[in-house]
Amino acid sequence: MTDRPAYSFTPGPPPEASRFLANKDWLPAFSWQDVEPEEHANAFTVAKAMQIDVLRDIREELQRALDEGLPFEQFQSNLRPRLEARGWWGKAMMDDPVTGERRRVQLGSPRRLRTIYRANLRSARAAGQWERIERTKRALPYLEYRLGPSERHRPHHEAKEGLILLADDPFWRQWYPPNGWGCNCWVRQLTAREARARGIGTAPEIPLTEVVNTRTGETRMVPVGLDPGWDRNPGQLRVGASIDLLRAKESAAPEAARVALRDLEDGWMAERARRQPGWRADLPFLEALRRIFGGGAE
Repeated sequence: MTDRPAYSFTPGPPPEASRFLANKDWLPAFSWQDVEPEEHANAFTVAKAMQIDVLRDIREELQRALDEGLPFEQFQSNLRPRLEARGWWGKAMMDDPVTGERRRVQLGSPRRLRTIYRANLRSARAAGQWERIERTKRALPYLEYRLGPSERHRPHHEAKEGLILLADDPFWRQWYPPNGWGCNCWVRQLTAREARARGIGTAPEIPLTEVVNTRTGETRMVPVGLDPGWDRNPGQLRVGASIDLLRAKESAAPEAARVALRDLEDGWMAERARRQPGWRADLPFLEALRRIFGGGAE
């Protein structure tokens, strides 16, 4: 008989990060500029992946990489044959649905797969960490901005290194990493005692710059130092967008509403709401949740 330890050194991925990716709906898009950060929070999309089967192949391998801790090389080895079999590899002619122009575009490539791998896994892990932050912030109420293992750091990111603020500070609504393509910044949770010992900071002024979406002509204000599309906290957006989607699309888009409801039922908001004195278990779940949180989250 062999004794087995009651613990494991390979517990698997954080369940919150895995759930963030698994619960996303599908959103085919021609360009990354066609998808707003709020949509990214609830939908899986890859530029030029206009077919659901291609999106499904990519997300399945991303989910596998996240859940099994696979390095990029293994992810690419698993995914590339699937994409080649569907013809989604190399250069191809494609109609731009916004302009109507027929263009020669890049589909799958090693460089694109690396970008897809890094961006999606980093976002999922960040969103999962935010869920844990919300759940544990009574014991660990502060966050510290940390730089990742990059050879060169963006000046605006480097300027934030070591900044310690309450997890509830509005600063984290936008400056919660990753904060751009290839950004490896991260945050560390601290106890109040650790934060005081290291020095609690003051949220800096956040200058804004006007960014024009060259495909739609729309403009939006983005904090200087953040890449457009990366200027929102994915964990916060997921919760707020989930409630908002349910409110707006319960009838018009039942599939999107179903995904959002599933995300809410599994998330920290539901756990916290059920512990509140005003929780009404006798009401439909969404109505009971709205009574606690008052509708869409900020």
